[in-house]
Amino acid sequence: MRRFPRILRRVRRYIRSAPGTYLWLAALFVTTIAMHHMSPEFESEFLRQRSTNIHELSTNPRRVLIASAFWIDGGGWFLYAVLYSVFHAQAERWLGTLRWLIVAFGTHVAATFISEGALLWAIRHDYAPHSAVNTLDVGVSYALAGVVAVLTYRIARPWRHLYLAAILVIYGAPLLSGRTFTDLGHFASVVIGLACYPLTRGQGGAPWNPVDTLRTAGRATGFSGARAKNRTP
Repeated sequence: MRRFPRILRRVRRYIRSAPGTYLWLAALFVTTIAMHHMSPEFESEFLRQRSTNIHELSTNPRRVLIASAFWIDGGGWFLYAVLYSVFHAQAERWLGTLRWLIVAFGTHVAATFISEGALLWAIRHDYAPHSAVNTLDVGVSYALAGVVAVLTYRIARPWRHLYLAAILVIYGAPLLSGRTFTDLGHFASVVIGLACYPLTRGQGGAPWNPVDTLRTAGRATGFSGARAKNRTP
């Protein structure tokens, strides 16, 4: 029972170290609860009005670019809570709230215009139906992909190269097989996130080395075991 207050204090410190991440996550929690109280028909139309599709971008781009980042289309909130804690929180702690926000929102905006621009080209050349101008496109996955990519520069070599290879496979494989506008948007987000390298310069702290983390965890486990052994009568 004594460990619980310490764990709780650590969780609070972690949340306070990334305020932007958890305020955003709290907003997503509220909007997700709101969606659960909507009928399917109302939800579809409600999200479409906040979607970054071609129609909405051509009429009120500023409103939908902001609004679309506060709704989750598919996937549970708890999944995003884990992903935000693993990626967004780490990036915000490392870069600072302002630089992290530039990466996240900049990626969200740029990847949206790239993907919707490609869809518009497909419509004009009869590769996609005209009804696609109203395609539902909300969510936070573009921003997440950009932040995942920029964290490449937080990892020590040679693990950095393995991490980058994994990202390119995870986001590149769907683009090669599915070739949807969202697949293009996710891959573009990765490229944009990697292009944010100048924002990572001058950030303090040594690159994260997973081997050092494992060694530290191993020493802590061994120390705990030794203490337990010494207490044995």
